[in-house]
Amino acid sequence: MTETAKPDSPLTWGATTDMNALEALMWRAEADPRLRSTIMSVEELDCEPEWDRFLAAHDWATRMVPRFRQKVVEPALGLGRPTWATDRDFDLHYHVRRISLTEGGTWTDVLQMAEQIAMTAFDKSRAPWESFLIEGLPEGRAAFLLKMHHSTTDGMGAVHLLSQMHSRQREPTVGKAQPPALDPQDLDRTGLLVRQAVDDARALPGALRFVGRGVGALRRPDHVLRDAAHYADSLRRVLADPDATGSPLLRGRSLSWRFQAMDVQFSELRGAGKAHGRSLNDAYMAALAGGFRLYHEAMGTPVESIPAAFPISMRTDAKDGGNAFAAGRMALPVGVTDPLERMEIIGAFVRRVRDEPAVNGIGAVAPLLARLPGPVISQVAGNMTKSNDLQASNVPGIREDAYIAGAKILRAYPYAPLPGCATMITLVTHGRIGCVGINLDPAAITEPELFAECIAGGFSEVLALNPDGFTPPVRRS
Repeated sequence: MTETAKPDSPLTWGATTDMNALEALMWRAEADPRLRSTIMSVEELDCEPEWDRFLAAHDWATRMVPRFRQKVVEPALGLGRPTWATDRDFDLHYHVRRISLTEGGTWTDVLQMAEQIAMTAFDKSRAPWESFLIEGLPEGRAAFLLKMHHSTTDGMGAVHLLSQMHSRQREPTVGKAQPPALDPQDLDRTGLLVRQAVDDARALPGALRFVGRGVGALRRPDHVLRDAAHYADSLRRVLADPDATGSPLLRGRSLSWRFQAMDVQFSELRGAGKAHGRSLNDAYMAALAGGFRLYHEAMGTPVESIPAAFPISMRTDAKDGGNAFAAGRMALPVGVTDPLERMEIIGAFVRRVRDEPAVNGIGAVAPLLARLPGPVISQVAGNMTKSNDLQASNVPGIREDAYIAGAKILRAYPYAPLPGCATMITLVTHGRIGCVGINLDPAAITEPELFAECIAGGFSEVLALNPDGFTPPVRRS
């Protein structure tokens, strides 16, 4: 039985026009191609959607979320903040594509296609996203690939977006209303720069009032100096390099990405942490640390720790889209063999970082950095990320059944960019499954099959702490 649609209204997701400072950094850092900020979702579908219905779903989505019809406009001279503007030349035919696998195609073929698509730079004269339907998988299944620029959104914003865009039923909605597309915009780059300069000037009185309040606080200079010293000390800890030397095995860096996919039982991973008073994130990071230990041991080069980074969400509402996160950096204890001890070390560190007054220290300096030329930004940003052997993230996903153009989404694997680091590993829950997307640099991980086995082994070490037993991780291939 089908439902009759109610009139649709465009979402507020991504309604802001100027990029925030963090987004501008990611956009301009691509002056160094190793710092490309492409994110990708790779979804497995239980059947092949009807192509016309698939196209119609995308047309509806670009009307519901105007960001999908917007391109990035740089102010004159590359100064100021990049701005989103509705593209007069928007062409759905360019953004939505269809690929058929040859007979006998497998999930490995899908991942190899996804790698090549993700490594290809966006046409920055167009809206920075692309969608692919891949047909021809065994048992009539298909895959849906959505490629976006990270300046559009972070992981939590992306999951919220997909949650709003995916249907909760297989049947089509009768009479779905199409919101009107926004009128195209032709922004003058010089005028954009002037407008932003005027906005900054208008904000100056508020900044002066803030300074005035600070001057008033000097009636108690002991408090001001104490608080300033406390914040400065916190900022030093937040911005300091992790107390870990990069692994000698993982020194190589290249322009190449390689994707792997793995399934873990979400409730079992969460249960492994909860049974010992630890969080899902503690269990997840401890599993990755165990996998890196196993890999280094198998390669005959054991290490005690590696430099690692993870995002700390600073957002208040995922409905806003965009990016709102800070970075935590740590010496990941890969040499600790006891998975419970790893969880305890990681948990204590993460709690300490979250409580730092300057936890968003990067956000404090980002507005200044974002106004610098691209090559300068890429140099600064690269110095902060290229030393990381691991960047990891976990994001709550869609828990209920979801569909696209009549096809049920069975799995949703996330792939975040490699900003010069050796590996980026992301966990997104989909229903009862924890979908693990591994993005690795083959110049750093020279034995990728062995690495996948070791990451699975690290998960098994942690999952074994679940008092109700566990299911071994499943490598998708």
